[in-house]
This record gives sequence, C-alpha cells and structure tokens, in this order.
Amino acid sequence: MLKVVHLNTYDGNGGAGKACLRLNRALLNENIDSKVIVHYKFGKNPAIQEFSKSVIQKAYTAATIVLERVIAKRYLKPQKRTPFSFTWFGRSVINHPDVKAADVIHLHWVNHSFLNPNHLAELASLNKPVVWTFHDSNAFTGGCHVRYTCDHYQHACGYCPLLKNPAEDDQSNKQWQQKNAAYQKLNFSVVAPSSWMLGSVLMSSLMKDKAIKQIPNTLNTEVFKPSDKKQAKEALGLSKDKFIFLSGFMPSRKDLHKGTQYLMDALELLKERKGLNASDIELVIFGNRDTKDLPVFPFKTTFLGTLGSEEKLAQCYNAADAFLIPSLEDNLPYTVMESLSCGTPVITFTTGGIPDMVQHEYNGYLAIYQSAESFADGMDWVINHADPIALQNQSRQTVMEHFSEKAVAQKHIKLYEQAVKSAQQTR
Repeated sequence: MLKVVHLNTYDGNGGAGKACLRLNRALLNENIDSKVIVHYKFGKNPAIQEFSKSVIQKAYTAATIVLERVIAKRYLKPQKRTPFSFTWFGRSVINHPDVKAADVIHLHWVNHSFLNPNHLAELASLNKPVVWTFHDSNAFTGGCHVRYTCDHYQHACGYCPLLKNPAEDDQSNKQWQQKNAAYQKLNFSVVAPSSWMLGSVLMSSLMKDKAIKQIPNTLNTEVFKPSDKKQAKEALGLSKDKFIFLSGFMPSRKDLHKGTQYLMDALELLKERKGLNASDIELVIFGNRDTKDLPVFPFKTTFLGTLGSEEKLAQCYNAADAFLIPSLEDNLPYTVMESLSCGTPVITFTTGGIPDMVQHEYNGYLAIYQSAESFADGMDWVINHADPIALQNQSRQTVMEHFSEKAVAQKHIKLYEQAVKSAQQTR
C-alpha cells in the first residue's frame, strides 16, 4: 500500500490546512496509507500528529512563530499588510519515523518557522519523491505570499516594495538565493491548485526545472451539500423573506488583498439602486473578527462570529442566496468552493484561480477587477435572476464534476505513482 505523509504548519487553520486535511481524508477513502504531521497543533484530533511532542518543544515552537512576526516588523513597511515570511527559524523533520517510512512526502504550507530552505534541502538525503502543493506564492518568491502586480519573482527578487530598505541585495533577494540553493539540491514536483497558480509557477525563476501539475483542492461534498434554504434561514434566525448575501471574514480596510473597500463601495451602490426595496436585502457575515470598529454597513447586517463546525458553515451557505468574496488575489479559495457545493452562487472579482470555479453568469458573476460598480452589477444580476433554482443546480454541478473527493484523490494517486516510479528508476 502506498504510504504518503503530508506536512503542514497547522492542523486545519486557514485554507492550506483545510486543503491538507481534506486531501488526506480523500486519499484514505481510496485506501491510501495517508498521514498528516504538523508543526504546531491547535486541535485535538488524534489522527493528526505533530513534531512538537513535549510541552517544552511546543512552547519553543510557539515562541519561534511569534518571534518571527515580532522581528519582521523591523524589516517590513508598517503600511503594507501583505503577508510576508522570513526564513530565520526552522526545524528538521528527516528523523521522524513516519517521514522516513513514507513512499511520498507531500508538502503543503510550511512557513511560520517550520521548513526553511536549509531544512527543505535536508529532505533530499531521504531519497524519496517530494510533492509540494503551492497554496500561495511564497515558495517561489523572496518572501511575500501575495504578489499583486510585482514581477520581481521572475528574476531574483530584490528591491522588494514591502521592505523598509529595498535594495538589490535586500532580505527578499537573500531569501531568494537561499531558496534557489535549496531547490537545486531537492528535486520535487509542484502541484498548482489553479490555472492562475500554474501560470505563476511557470513564470517563476525558482521553478524553471520543476515538474508542475495542476490539480485542484477538494472538499467533503456530503457535508457541503444543498438543503432547504427557508429551513436554513429559520435555523439561523434569519428572515425567510429577505434576500441574504453571505460574506466570510470581514477584515480591516487596511488588508488590501481582501478587497474590503470595494465590497463596501459596491454595497453602497446597490443600496442607491434599490432605494425603498433595500429593506428586502440582508448581509450576513461569519468569521473570527470582533465587531468593534467596523464600518457602518448600508444594509441590515448580522454577524455570526466563528463557526464551530463544517456542518454549521454549510448551513450558512444554504441560508444564503448568494456569497460575496471581494478578494483581489487568491489561489483557489475554499469559501468559493464550499458555497458552490451547497448550491449557492458566488459574486466575485475576476482574479487568481477563482475563474476555475466561477463561470460568469452560469454559477455566479465575475465582476471586473477592482470595479465596485461591476461588483454591484453582479449583486443586481443574482437578485433579479429569472431561474434561481437552475443557478443553484449549476453551482452544485460544477463542484461535483471537478472538485469531488474521488476525482481529486485519483489525480493525486496517479501523480504519486509516477513520482515513485521515477525515483526508483534514478536510484
């Protein structure tokens, strides 16, 4: 039986963590010996292992994660909120018994003091095939996770716009050099979850000799599935007669890549258009941010806070008539896939890997990038759609055809088998 070990920084925190755990489940369902080991474990799932076994080890791990963020403030411009990781801390994983026993090592998101370039290069000593899913851009940049229009990663980084003192040999260039040295020692296959990520990897100077395969993330379509909308609204205490827009984590206006300002402007435009009928619309927001110092929303807004389970999250998608995501750069965001899987159409910008999931005016609306007016057009379109049931069915169908557990697992298994065969031939 094929043995696969997945390495991720956290156990389910963020999109990469979810993707890792969901792929693990999908592989187990296909009778693959699949395990997950994380750098720092928040949850209590006994099936998920962690490298920090003792209290002292876990405390040290937490300290390095926090310390990296504290020291980073000395280097990063304060007005820039774009995620950026440094390579100061890391840990060796090559002596862990499950890593040594695996046929394939599958890397996911390995930042926050986990696998820095030196420890990535160490994996080469195991003589095992390594697969690495890129959940954001960090693996092929000098430090940033979100690139926007910056093309420095196509060369050797340097002159980084996020750093206080950009220069040819600044921290981004130094980290690019570290990664370049490590990647020359470690042969690995890249999984790009979206066509946007695939294109980015192909343009990267660090990835010129790497094998690249596009395979999407997956999710449990038996949890995220359509249910009666009126019953879902009633269960959440929402009006059954209002048109419900749902949105995820509502970040600060300063978190530029989340596009909050464009959503706020689009909501204002929609209210102006609807006039007296604006009272028929309600905005529902879930996520882990408190409700202090939030902007004033133009529609009645209900905050659900952090949702404790996937079942509860699925109920929220089913209660909504449409999901809003104004992100300005994203790989293959799970909120989009989850919403569509529940039969709820999505209004979003044309950016990143989102067009791999949202088909314009088929299962949602792809607004013109950074246009609040176009985003408002999308909300208007879904409110006035002539056949909402067909729209819901098309949303669900998209996920079942392209992102189901079985389909995604089989693509990964084929990649693993090819990697193992190739490794055997080169020994």
